[in-house]
Amino acid sequence: MTISELFRAGLIVVLGLFVAACSGLPSSAEMPPSSELEVEPYEIGVGDTVSIHVWRNPELGQSIVVRPDGYISMPLMGDVKAEGKEPEQLASEISDTLSEYIRTPEVTVMVTNPLSKEFRNRIRVTGQVASPQSVAFQPGMTVLDVVLMAGGVTDFAADDRAVLHRQIDGEYQSFGLDLEAILTDGDMRTNHSLQPGDVISVPRKQLFRGEL
Repeated sequence: MTISELFRAGLIVVLGLFVAACSGLPSSAEMPPSSELEVEPYEIGVGDTVSIHVWRNPELGQSIVVRPDGYISMPLMGDVKAEGKEPEQLASEISDTLSEYIRTPEVTVMVTNPLSKEFRNRIRVTGQVASPQSVAFQPGMTVLDVVLMAGGVTDFAADDRAVLHRQIDGEYQSFGLDLEAILTDGDMRTNHSLQPGDVISVPRKQLFRGEL
């Protein structure tokens, strides 16, 4: 083997090691499935619209937005703290108070516009996609769904090095995705179900990796 051939072989090995070191993300196969995560009960927040129905007393029912101070105003009751309470809890408290004025009130509370959780319950895709998106989470969403909603990847996308960022135990952790396998080969092993707050980033091709 000539000196130039030895040099080329050595350069390939060094580049290979460098690339491996730079791509030290765990595979998304190591990521806990979203179905294993506990769903937290919904708590009413500032800006939410709540619909209150009092059976047989329609004049007491209303649809109202939670004020910045966290309160709503109710007939006969005045201001009622709503922020931080689950709908069932708020309904029970309203029922207890109304029982002083009407017999056996039956109260239902529904959140009809959960504005306070609007940004927490979103999925985002950034980088080399046709149209970076921030979309409202829907149960059943997958990596492929969101990438297609963003118009697919661009010609400059290093789609085999895409990354899924997921918040686990209060901190974001990153996992490798192979969008090339999903989009080109129909290999769905990394087409994971998503959960609120997930971020998919698609990097640009790089010369030192031989992608350009």
